[in-house]
Amino acid sequence: MTDLGKADAVTDRLTGGPRRRRVRGGVPGVRRGVPGLRRGVPLPLLLPALVGLAFLLLPLIALLVRAPWRSLPEQLTSPEVWQALQLSLVTATAATAVSLVLGVPLAWLLARTDFPGRGFVRALVTLPLVLPPVVGGVALLLALGRNGVVGQWLDSAFGITLPFTTAGVVVAETFVAMPFLVISVEGTLRAADPRYEEAATTLGASRFTAFRRVTLPLIAPGIAAGSVLAWARALGEFGATITFAGNFPGRTQTMPLAVYLALQSDPAAAIALSLVLLAVSIAVLAGLRDRWMTGVS
Repeated sequence: MTDLGKADAVTDRLTGGPRRRRVRGGVPGVRRGVPGLRRGVPLPLLLPALVGLAFLLLPLIALLVRAPWRSLPEQLTSPEVWQALQLSLVTATAATAVSLVLGVPLAWLLARTDFPGRGFVRALVTLPLVLPPVVGGVALLLALGRNGVVGQWLDSAFGITLPFTTAGVVVAETFVAMPFLVISVEGTLRAADPRYEEAATTLGASRFTAFRRVTLPLIAPGIAAGSVLAWARALGEFGATITFAGNFPGRTQTMPLAVYLALQSDPAAAIALSLVLLAVSIAVLAGLRDRWMTGVS
């Protein structure tokens, strides 16, 4: 027996068997799995996961398959579509601006202060997320309608009427979109180190100056992500808008309302409008994932 053979025999005695060489590409005799999937994925979990994925993707695929691609430019350039698109963009942007003005201070209050009933206030802030939008529209009518709790005072004192106006669309969209911004900014504030603000106040800055010069730059990515989410939610708002502001072309008819109306008379136009909203949603999610959600710039 050669020296090499003697060494292998000693090793076999120590390890309890013959040595096995590692083969590139996996273990011999064992089938390689699907790339990207971990070994040993239980079949009772894999099958429902695939069915769930298909359930979510199938409606979107059907929308792309049935889209009138040849007449799509004509559909998207019609005056009615442009009118609804412009109104949607304007009202969604205005609702996001109102959400920024009101929502950022509200998020700071929830994250940086301690007062009795803070948990209850946070639950009320997030209530529009789970409240049916139609119920939200009814609540807005009862509060800001001509005979509402506050609306009748606005009408008699200032002559301001919000329902069934473009301003009413902004109010309805703000009601359903602002919680997205508040939650995002509050989470960013809780993750930010408050010692920077305390250092600024010990150096003589007021609390508002510390918030403006120190806190706002720290939480700018969270504000940006919350603004994009709020804008996308406002752009797709339907239930509260049609209940509080109605469906008047050129004044309160936004893209979701135009889709609903076109579906009854012109399905091709409804599909074209839906493609626009789908493209906007995908763009928003892609932007959030690349820039803010994963922290990759």
